[in-house]
Amino acid sequence: MFKWIKKGVAKLNNMLNKPESKDPSNLTYLEYLVDNFKGSKIREEQITGVKYYKGEHDILHRKKYLHMRDNVKKELTNVPNNKRIDNQYAKAVDQKVNYMLGKIPMYECEDTTYLDKASAVLDVSFHKVLKNLLKDSLNCGISWLYIYIDNESKMKYKRLPAHQICPIWEDEEHTRLNFAFRLYSNTEFINGAEKTVEYVDVYTKNSIEKYKLDGKTLNKIGEESYITDIKGNSYNWNDRIPLVAFKYNDDEIPLIRRVKSLQDAINELMSDFNNNMEQDGRNTILVIKNYEGQGLEEFKNNLANFGAIKVSDDGGVETLTVEVNSENYKSILDLYKNALIENARCYDAKDDRLNGQPNQMNIQSMYSDIDLDANGIEVEYKGSFSYFQKLLRVYLESVTEFENSDKDIEITFNKDVLINESQVIADVKNSVGVISNNTLIKNHPYVEDVDEEIQNIEEEKKKDIQTQAELDYEKQLGGGAIEK
Repeated sequence: MFKWIKKGVAKLNNMLNKPESKDPSNLTYLEYLVDNFKGSKIREEQITGVKYYKGEHDILHRKKYLHMRDNVKKELTNVPNNKRIDNQYAKAVDQKVNYMLGKIPMYECEDTTYLDKASAVLDVSFHKVLKNLLKDSLNCGISWLYIYIDNESKMKYKRLPAHQICPIWEDEEHTRLNFAFRLYSNTEFINGAEKTVEYVDVYTKNSIEKYKLDGKTLNKIGEESYITDIKGNSYNWNDRIPLVAFKYNDDEIPLIRRVKSLQDAINELMSDFNNNMEQDGRNTILVIKNYEGQGLEEFKNNLANFGAIKVSDDGGVETLTVEVNSENYKSILDLYKNALIENARCYDAKDDRLNGQPNQMNIQSMYSDIDLDANGIEVEYKGSFSYFQKLLRVYLESVTEFENSDKDIEITFNKDVLINESQVIADVKNSVGVISNNTLIKNHPYVEDVDEEIQNIEEEKKKDIQTQAELDYEKQLGGGAIEK
């Protein structure tokens, strides 16, 4: 009897302590994830990165205060409070984006049929999206590309803001998605007024589940298939989630984390210099004689708010002017900018190494930091392109009836590095006979399309042979070539 009761209690405890399922079908778990994501530091940092790129810096919210007794602060509204922004962060982001993707990448594949079919997707529009994805990756540490099929059965892609996407990974290396959700808001006209309504889309391996967020509660409003044919049949992407993650680095750390304090210091220094160049009571040390007031606090208050004080007949105020040394500001500003360039791993376009006729070694030295960072980005993006290619194969097989190829498309990034063209041309010329003509043509600075250039060379050779043959034929007939 007692043993049965004891076993029953143990079974009940096991049921109560059993861990809940961690999948999107568990609404409680999903609501917990959404609530945590809304206030997470990762999401906040991603939003900050985007804002700083657009020029919305913390300096714009700076206020000036007069510190009174008992730690009381009084905001000053009639003193210079300039808010200057020198957006070196955005410059660093643009440098990296254009260095990596300023030129269209090269796509190569041994299976030319597969490459021809894929070229309809890997066009100029894809290059533009890829550039914007890299910008998002730098600002947020990670960017997202959503793949879908439009009404004309064409493969399309759409960038999704990183601060809207919360991935739930299957592994610690963040290579396989279990599922993901997107938190976004729409402005809707409800009951005669505009209201902001929040929604959550959950991307699983089979479909998209749609929810409306009411406070912390999720209310399901529908479900959509990834692919639907003319007959209404639903399909997925071979149990893959059509969200491709493009990472800035393996740790998904955004660039803003490295340089925000330096960017803020640059803004504050420039703003303070502007303030000190304008009329400001703190530019001058005041020596007070027979002040008619209750104390220094009232004196500071009158001076800050009215720009004047009242003294007795035999009193007065003498000044010791503090001169603003612009060279000091310039020196410190240069230190901050150089530190930001180093921490952002970009380059200084006004580097002294570019003076005169720089050799290739000096140029490579200037580009060393950005090149190392670009190599890391290239590894991450090639991994992302591999996943994108798996979705591309599904599309080609299902829509264009293309037979699966065992060859992969290789992407090569044309990094936009400054070169000494004369030196490179000389090196190419000196390498004739040492390496193949194909490699020489590929590395020539004037060549944009290697295959086209090789074809042009072959056609010119054929014309030269034909012309020479015609001349030889005329000589044999006795006409000879006309000599001048």
